[in-house]
Amino acid sequence: MSIRKTLVWLMVAGALFAFIYFLERNLKSASKPPNKVFPELRADAVTSILIRPSGPVQLQIRVDRTNGAWQLTQPLSYAAQTEKVTNLLAFLQNLRPAPYLNVTELRHHSNADEEFGFAAPLATFVIQQGDYCPRVRLGALTNPGDQVYLQIEGDLGAYVVDSELLKLLPQSADDWRDTSLINFSTFAFDRIGVTNNAKGDPARPGLPASSSAFVLQRDPTNRLWRMVWPLDARANNTRVEDALSKLRKLKVRKFVSDDPKLDFEPLDLAPAQLELGFSNGTNNLELLQFGRCPSNNVSAIFAHRAAQSGAITVDKDLLLPWCSILNDFRDPHLLELTSAVESVEFVNGTNNSSAQRQTDGSWRLLPGDSVADSNLVPQFFSALTNLEILRFVNDVVNAADLPDYGLSPPLYRMRIKTAGTTTNASLVELDFGRGTNLQDAIYVKRTDESFVYAISTNDFARLPVASWQLRDRSLCHFDVSDVAGLTLVHGSRICRMIHKGPVSWTFAPGSQGIINDGAVEETVRGVLQTSAICWVDRGESALAGFGLGSDAARLIFDLKDGSKFELKLGGSAPSGNIYAAVALDGQPWIMEFPWALVRDLDSYFPLSAAR
Repeated sequence: MSIRKTLVWLMVAGALFAFIYFLERNLKSASKPPNKVFPELRADAVTSILIRPSGPVQLQIRVDRTNGAWQLTQPLSYAAQTEKVTNLLAFLQNLRPAPYLNVTELRHHSNADEEFGFAAPLATFVIQQGDYCPRVRLGALTNPGDQVYLQIEGDLGAYVVDSELLKLLPQSADDWRDTSLINFSTFAFDRIGVTNNAKGDPARPGLPASSSAFVLQRDPTNRLWRMVWPLDARANNTRVEDALSKLRKLKVRKFVSDDPKLDFEPLDLAPAQLELGFSNGTNNLELLQFGRCPSNNVSAIFAHRAAQSGAITVDKDLLLPWCSILNDFRDPHLLELTSAVESVEFVNGTNNSSAQRQTDGSWRLLPGDSVADSNLVPQFFSALTNLEILRFVNDVVNAADLPDYGLSPPLYRMRIKTAGTTTNASLVELDFGRGTNLQDAIYVKRTDESFVYAISTNDFARLPVASWQLRDRSLCHFDVSDVAGLTLVHGSRICRMIHKGPVSWTFAPGSQGIINDGAVEETVRGVLQTSAICWVDRGESALAGFGLGSDAARLIFDLKDGSKFELKLGGSAPSGNIYAAVALDGQPWIMEFPWALVRDLDSYFPLSAAR
């Protein structure tokens, strides 16, 4: 072979080598992966996702972003779980490959599509983001299965990515369907219709047996619920709000069927065991129906939304607050004070008295114009607003029926006037009576309602029946240092003690015994600083009934200014305290006095044996 030909062949070989070198270099450069699998993906700019799960019977799933929310549009129209969609997009936006197999490496595999699973992918999906529209195939899992092969249409290579991606992809539309039974944020309602037809059949377990139907209406001003049918009555706002709170938490356990021709009768959805209808004025918004439990799950219950076809199951326990009789949704309290009280009038037979709020917030009591106790008044209002209704006795009482309840005339009446102008001030009148056929309770009627209620006798006993029972309970306004001496009288026995100074006591001439100066000093201080537990009666004629007759023990304090203060001790009260009396406004006022102080008086003062 000539040198000329040899040089030609060497030049051809060199050119071919250079071509192959630069071609491989360019191919490698062209197939070099970016830092991210989807470098142009912006999760907040994606408008739709189309997913085809593996399997011949699986339908493709499509979600579209509409007004900022994700909506399933294939294979059915339904609200999507936004969180699951955004979690997938966030994962894809930040997805980085482990190794990347370029086109040269794939060529070393004669059946690359089959080997890497792209011939029968686990899933395919398409992301739409403006002009950016990557079409993705997910191939086989690597060994040991923590990674999966991924290929993007138009890229000759393949990525190896975290197999966590497979967990974020739905296998069916149900995986991405919104599980909220109802989205209360999408509509404003002010009316709820409840129909409870639960029969309680043991063979078809469902909601507890009950039967009731009623309508609740929310006041637009104070936001309080009221029953408007079949009774116009105050509603139990706490119960209604609690039942609504649980309803908001109700989630779809299972999408049973989307068949618009589904037979609801076997599910006890036609008629339904429970129906809840929501409306705004006359505009009907939503109707929820609930039936029996599935045969294999007594904690769930079949449900149906009238606006959708098919049936679902939900948790039964969260519906139980709605499964009660009508009266359970009525206000269990006799009275609710939504604004400040200006006055309370007590009408007890022919005796009228009242408590009047002053401009400084204090209260004056009439007649007598005495000062009300700063603690008793709020305690009274607390007791009044916490009066629980024992029974709803009669919902439509006639005037002819009132004597049967002791309400014509009433045992006594209370008139409560709340703050406001002459146009918006309110007046509530409560009539209390004792009927002949009810011994364990007191009948009550509000004059602004047609109902008769029953409250417990114990609750009634805690209410004042006249304004004087709210009087300031302070007994005296001086200290032990103001006391010059003390006289103890019990029947014909008299003992006098002289207060010589701080913690120093002695007997006056004619009296004798043993004195514990410290104990006497502290007992006297306790008596002077204590208050009446409660006022129980007034007047000379009432004394004997409380063991406070002429032979009752008396403590007479001689004060340094020449005045006197007398405390009379009587019999035991049912509470265990002691009846006592002091002179106020020129007459004796009878009270319950702390038993512990009487015990100390018996222990440290003479004449204890005589008592």
